[in-house]
Amino acid sequence: MDFQPTEDQKALREGIRSFIEGQVPNERIPDLEKSQGFDRELWTELADMGVFALRLPEDEGGVGLGHADAVLVFEELGRRLVPGPIIWSHLAAGLVDGAASGETVVGGIDLTGSESAEQTDPILLEHLESLDALIVLRPEGIYQVDPRKVEATEVEVPLDPMTPIHRAASLPEGEQIGDAEAAAQWRLVGTTLVSAIQLGLAEGALELANEYAKERQQFGRVIGGFQAVKHMLAEMFVKQEAARAGAYNAGATLDAPEVANVQRAVSSAKITAGESAIRNARTGIQVHGGMGYTWEVLAHYYLKRAWVCENTFGNQDEHAEKIAEILEALD
Repeated sequence: MDFQPTEDQKALREGIRSFIEGQVPNERIPDLEKSQGFDRELWTELADMGVFALRLPEDEGGVGLGHADAVLVFEELGRRLVPGPIIWSHLAAGLVDGAASGETVVGGIDLTGSESAEQTDPILLEHLESLDALIVLRPEGIYQVDPRKVEATEVEVPLDPMTPIHRAASLPEGEQIGDAEAAAQWRLVGTTLVSAIQLGLAEGALELANEYAKERQQFGRVIGGFQAVKHMLAEMFVKQEAARAGAYNAGATLDAPEVANVQRAVSSAKITAGESAIRNARTGIQVHGGMGYTWEVLAHYYLKRAWVCENTFGNQDEHAEKIAEILEALD
């Protein structure tokens, strides 16, 4: 497989990057935080750009692109910290009315990892108050739940200030809209898209740190000229490229599942991108020095979003176990 983007894919990436940089500049992040990470106008604009209908066939009103294309788009969304239940609305396009057009805001939670997952107290739901529909992935299939019927308590101080959280002890059964096979596919695609966002976070953290290193001066020199800082930035670049290889591989393998084990590719991407996002975000804070720990500097947003993504569609340990099971079966 060739992991280099085609000319059309490069144009897609540049188009979505230009749009997002215009709509979500650094100066807008505090405003999105005040609105708890959801802006209906921005959501409509994302829909108009085809973010939710990206993989929906053209004859169903979508863009008709593949998973590899979606990875490029979600990479840019992560790079600019675009908030909201974007992955779930993207997954729901074509299955939940209005999801593709942005008229219906769809959130979700994955409970397929364990047969007893629904007995876990609490259940954490993201962006609950902004949702028109809630998707629950269970081992037996995909269920749609009315978010207004969910009894939940808001977490006063969420980890990521742009990802509000509600805590629920249980969820209504809801209406089944997909079988177990569909739920498994959603989890594969969702994990890949989270990996793409984590790649974007690794990129964004590096860009922020690199820009600061070229401006901040100590002892009459910009700090980017010091060998220790150069080494940190170089390591961040290596982590970013490792995440890119994994995420691009997962997207390409989903498009051509006959070439390799899809679960292995997807889990490998989640591990690599997750580790890279967290490491780059931490290093980015270190490059900023004392300023890196202040609320005004955007560095902390990347680390908090990286932590949230780490626990979305399975963490690194869970995906390492999946790979171990695949390798054990080959013996």
